[in-house]
Amino acid sequence: MRKEKKGEKKLDKKQKKDIIKRYERHLSRYKASYYRKVGLDLVMGRREGIYFWDLSGKRYINCHCNGGVFNLGHRHPRVVSALQSALGEYDIGNHHLISGPRSLLAERLSQSFASGRGKSELSRVVFGASGGEAADLAIKLARGYTGRQKIVSLAGGYHGHTGLAAATGDEKYRNPFALHLPDFVQVAFGDMAAMRKQIQGAAGVILETVPATLGMPIFPAQQMREIRQLCDRYGVVMIMDEIQTGLGRTGKVWAYQHYDIVPDIVISGKGLSGGMYPISATCYREKFEQVFKKDPFIHISTFGGAEVGCSAALTVLDIVGDADFLKRIETSGLFFEQRWNELSGRFPEITEVRRLGMFMGIRMRSPEDCLILVRTLLDNGIFAVYANNDKRVLQFLPPLIVSESEREEIMQIVETSLKDKSRLKYRLLKAVLKKMLQN
Repeated sequence: MRKEKKGEKKLDKKQKKDIIKRYERHLSRYKASYYRKVGLDLVMGRREGIYFWDLSGKRYINCHCNGGVFNLGHRHPRVVSALQSALGEYDIGNHHLISGPRSLLAERLSQSFASGRGKSELSRVVFGASGGEAADLAIKLARGYTGRQKIVSLAGGYHGHTGLAAATGDEKYRNPFALHLPDFVQVAFGDMAAMRKQIQGAAGVILETVPATLGMPIFPAQQMREIRQLCDRYGVVMIMDEIQTGLGRTGKVWAYQHYDIVPDIVISGKGLSGGMYPISATCYREKFEQVFKKDPFIHISTFGGAEVGCSAALTVLDIVGDADFLKRIETSGLFFEQRWNELSGRFPEITEVRRLGMFMGIRMRSPEDCLILVRTLLDNGIFAVYANNDKRVLQFLPPLIVSESEREEIMQIVETSLKDKSRLKYRLLKAVLKKMLQN
């Protein structure tokens, strides 16, 4: 853990309040108002490894990780070093021109999809700056290649806030902006009858390998394989969103590899940044390259694959591609699952533990039970959030670099936080939250 440097001072309360007021004036009035209602005045200060500190000096363990941005913790030394080295030579580069760093990263990404036979079926890459941008391009490729319009997605899923990506997501993200685009169809998770019907005549189907915002329900292997077979039968493009599940989070480099399938397109982001430089990628089979034959400039991204940021992404691939690293992820995931299951026997509000590697969702008895747990965890030094499209589920995403002693520390705090839920102040807060949820 980093020691406080000489001359380094904690901000006093007035300075912190000034920052919050500035945020409210110039960034988001309504977020600031919401945080006040729930008593959250957290402002991130220094950060290192699995930890970050509030400006007041309070330390938190990050079990949210921004959905995978901080898979490798905060300011991973190897990622920081790679980025510092790149800054001595590169800048963003020109997105129109041939690029050495971008080409190397694309090659390495392609190799990460190689099957057991050593062949990579996803040999093409287009870079972006955000996951929504990657999802948008995946949908454009599906439509451009097939000449069809319909896109099938899961109800309650999430693929980003940009135009086409938002059209695949929950109505709460579409309705305020009148994003009622035609030819976007949603089916419920697990409703294979609806999937068999809607996939016919579609250009593509887009799925999170594990739907995070829906609460991390795990696809049965047979369902995932049947969707792949349906896509093959009807000539539909299978798009897997690995923005949150990819890059080691599930114990494999890509979560779809648990299902013995190969998608047509895979989108990545968040963790590809190493938590240091934003980058996303749309990775696809060779056949889709023909979409760009007539005009190779019909899709561009000014900041996509910025050359200085490629160094960070290459380092991420080096780390998560290590077999021993992936084994440790599965070991840690099993530890957390066992401990949560033990706690469920003592705390009946825990109704289900969902896990694939270290991608975990803890379903509680009610949304207010989950929200109170989020709060008690926060008060005890763990930052985690609920799944926005199923507020009964705690998204539990410790950094992949967590050590044995840190794992134990996390679960001790979890147990304390579950006990604290029965205290009077939290019972009163639970009533307030229940009323807020009803409104």
